[in-house]
Amino acid sequence: MNDFSSKTVIVTGGAKGIGEGVTRAFAQAGADVYCADVDAAAGAKIAAESDSLPGSITYVNIDVSTAANCEALVSQAAASGRVDVLVNNVGIQPVDSYLPAHEFPEETWDRILDVNLKSGFLMSKYAIPVMLKQGSGVIVNIASVQGRQSMKGVPAYAASKGGMISLTQQLAMDYSEHNIRVLAVNPGTIETHLALESVNHDVEALRSAAAADHPIGRIGQPEEIAAVVLFLSSDEASFMTGEYVNVDGGMMAKGSWAE
Repeated sequence: MNDFSSKTVIVTGGAKGIGEGVTRAFAQAGADVYCADVDAAAGAKIAAESDSLPGSITYVNIDVSTAANCEALVSQAAASGRVDVLVNNVGIQPVDSYLPAHEFPEETWDRILDVNLKSGFLMSKYAIPVMLKQGSGVIVNIASVQGRQSMKGVPAYAASKGGMISLTQQLAMDYSEHNIRVLAVNPGTIETHLALESVNHDVEALRSAAAADHPIGRIGQPEEIAAVVLFLSSDEASFMTGEYVNVDGGMMAKGSWAE
């Protein structure tokens, strides 16, 4: 199930957090992974693991919120002739952006939507023609439980993740007949730099809050999201498209009203 030898994979936001876990998991499964990220130090660090893995990791320092950059990234990855899997993972939620809509700066809204949602559209726009030519492909979008049930103070983030779920379903309708599957994963709270920023990098505070919020009683790890992404990208999930999978420790089953 987890043999991705000779497969080409693109992971956006692939050097840290969930993306790091996904990048490493695909390379461990034999894939040639193109890891796109703006953090050069993190990118160099994960690329250095390449020699000890069955597959390879090529770090690309690029911001995927613009069309030209997305087209260039896909062209680089497709030089081998294929793009088998695209993982639209990149996402931001700046610590100073927890505000109600009437106080929310327009430029912050635009930046969050560009990175979190527009990048998914642009990367798909340029990767899909390659997939059409080869007759197959998988796109996995990393959305969020906040795309289904939100919280106070995150209008842009919630809109971007809800949009990613809807984009997943729409792309699946357009391309299923061409053997291109499109799916989404909704993580709960995962131990990443993004989550840690929300609690001033207090790991124990994050773990304690996650234990209270998630019926499973603990925080999630990037590797647990990666395992689901690899399954969805594999032939074992060949009858799945247009679907989202909650990997959230039971958060969505619990709901906000239950003790």
